[in-house]
Formats: sequence, structure tokens, C-alpha cells
Amino acid sequence: MTSDTFGILTDESIERSRLRLGVPQPQHNPPHNIEVSWDGARHFAFGYGDDNPLWCDPEYAAKTRWEGLIAPPTFLYTMGEDAAPKPDPETKAILKGDPFAGLGSYQAVMEFEWWRPLREGDRCRKLQAQVGVQPKLSSFGGKTVHVTHDFLYANGEGEMHAVQRGTWINAERHTSKQRAKEKLEFPPYNDEQLAEIDACYAAETRRGGEPRYWEDVQVGDELQPRVKGPLKTTDVVVWHIGWGMQLTPPGSFRIAYDVRKKAPGLYPANARNIPDTVQRLHWEPERAQELGLPMSYDYGAMRETWLCHAITDWMGDDGWLWKLRCEHRKFNYIGDTTWVRGHVVDKPAPHQVVIELRCENQRGEITTPGQATVLLPTRDSAVVLPDPPADTLDGMVQHELQRFSVGE
Repeated sequence: MTSDTFGILTDESIERSRLRLGVPQPQHNPPHNIEVSWDGARHFAFGYGDDNPLWCDPEYAAKTRWEGLIAPPTFLYTMGEDAAPKPDPETKAILKGDPFAGLGSYQAVMEFEWWRPLREGDRCRKLQAQVGVQPKLSSFGGKTVHVTHDFLYANGEGEMHAVQRGTWINAERHTSKQRAKEKLEFPPYNDEQLAEIDACYAAETRRGGEPRYWEDVQVGDELQPRVKGPLKTTDVVVWHIGWGMQLTPPGSFRIAYDVRKKAPGLYPANARNIPDTVQRLHWEPERAQELGLPMSYDYGAMRETWLCHAITDWMGDDGWLWKLRCEHRKFNYIGDTTWVRGHVVDKPAPHQVVIELRCENQRGEITTPGQATVLLPTRDSAVVLPDPPADTLDGMVQHELQRFSVGE
């Protein structure tokens, strides 16, 4: 990509991206956690406001059906030693650089399927491959391109843990800034609003060790709401303690300098001409405003995790969160309050319950709608963990490539 096309969405960049379909992509950053630990699981859970002893107290967890501590569902974000084969020269050429360097990248859709838990002491291998490239027009960003990646996870025994399928929208930053229509005000909260939020926190209950039986669940049943907010920069900092940095490699000062030498685009200068991480738009309002947004905002992974929190508290220790799909349709800004709500919409088969979910802000806007499939015990039988489409990491790669080759 030349300097005159940096930050510009071109047909050439789209075709370059298409060359990557199905090509395993080596991970550039080591995982935040090499193995599941009591500390790692607890720090992650505390980072989104969850003190469930199933992932925070080994003594409690040992008395459950899992017979030990397990990690929260989206803990996989923090895991994953690279399972990609060493690329040959041709593959290196295909994967060199970012076809969409300089564009804004916004998470749009995320899907998960979980087949078995990550247990205390587990290591995890991850294989990433791009599986979709689709140009689209957007009222916000003009010409955009939707890029879908698969992240496949296997535990230390080589057994499949989960698949994560994510779609990001890539848009020209100057175009999105020109088209940005969202002019929001962020008035202070009054005492009544804060009292309503505090009352929801105080009312939180967890099903825990009391089984929620499939027979007792009815279509229309509502999940107890969860509130997350008002979102503060402090919350984003605490989230990063458990989640890691993800995009920008972890480390400060000389370590960050070493990374910046290799990837200067990850460190645009701030107002004082100091190179700083691109991720700062999540806590630095001035950077967000430079990009056409009224305020800093959260990460999609935070809301995905909040949805999981509402579900795992509702289903109890004996349930299993099998599938989750959600769409990030609006930004969740610093200062916003998110209400996580859900209700049962179907019971398609014994053990299976389908739940519609949503993240809704204090303005009444649904920022992230979603749907989940949960497995609950019946009075006659415990939950049996679902089988993955393939038993091995390599087998899953072939399954996913075939799945997307037929346009699913």
C-alpha cells in the first residue's frame, strides 16, 4: 500500500484481502494467559463485575458437577498459543501488511460455540483464519468492507473448546467522520437515576448450585436484568487487567518502543506529538472525536461478556452456554449505562432453551441484540456437553472452510 492510498478503501485492497481466505494467520502477540489459573479467571471475572465462585473459588467449584474451577465463557479472549503452521514464502507474501491499513475497524458481529470448558491448569491453542470479505455501503461509513475471521480454540489435550466467528467493518476514517450524525450530550446523572442503578446492583441474584430444570422454564420467562454502568474509564482499565491488551502488544516504555519500531501504525501521535496506542480511543475522548465520534467507547468483547454474565447467573452451575450470537449496532460511550435484558423464546428440544438478549442504554437504544442457546438439566438427566463438528483443530479448519464455501 502506497502513501497516497493509506487509509483509502480500494478495489486492490479488497482483492489483497481475499487472497487470505482460508490461510492460517500466525498470531503476532502471545496470549495474556498461558494457562487457566485461579488468579487469571478471577481477574477476568472481576473485570466485568462477576464474582461467581464457579470461576473465582476453587473450593466451591470442586463441589460442583465440574469438580474444579472453570473459566468464564469469554475467557478464551485471553488464551491461545499459536497453532498456525510456519508460513512458507508464498504465504508470508499473502499475509504481509494490512490491506486495510489506516481504515477504521469496528466490530459488528460475534458468534460463539462452546463444546467443553477450560479448566484450571488448561493450556489452549488457537488457530485464526479469515473466512469472509464482503464490500458493502453504509450510511455511516460510506463504502465499507466486512471481514470475517474464525478463531478456533483447543485445550491442552487437543480437544475442541470453542469457535469464535467475528465480523469487523472497515471504513475510511475521514469518510466516517464526515458522515457522523451522532451529536450526543452527556448530562450528569441525577440522584434518582443513580439510585435506580444501585437498586439493580443490590437485587442481583445468582442461581448457583440450585439446578434450573428445563421442565420448569416457560417461553416468555424473563432473565433477571444486569446493569453495567455508568461506564467509566476506570472500568475500561480494570477490564484490561483481566482481558489483556489484545491489539497492541502488552508492555511499556522500551518494550512498547520495540513494538513501535516494527509497527509504527499502531502508535499514532497524540496532541503533544507523543506516539501512543491506537486503542486509546477507548479511554481518550479527544482521540475518539478526531475520528468522528462524540466520546470514547467500550469494546465489543465487554458487551459479549456482559450477555454471558446474565445467562450464566440465570442458568446456574449445572447449565451450559452452548451458543451466542450478537450484533454491535451502536456505540456504548463512556458515561453510558447498559441494561442487559433477556427472555426465553423457544424450547426446541429437551435440555435446549433459546434466549433473546439485548444491551440497552439509558436513552432506550438497543446497542447490542443477541440470541443464545443454553442447555439445562432435566429432572431425569444431566446436561451432556455438545459435540463439535470435528474432533480436532485441523478437522475444524476443514469444516469451517467448507461451511463458508457454500455461503453459510
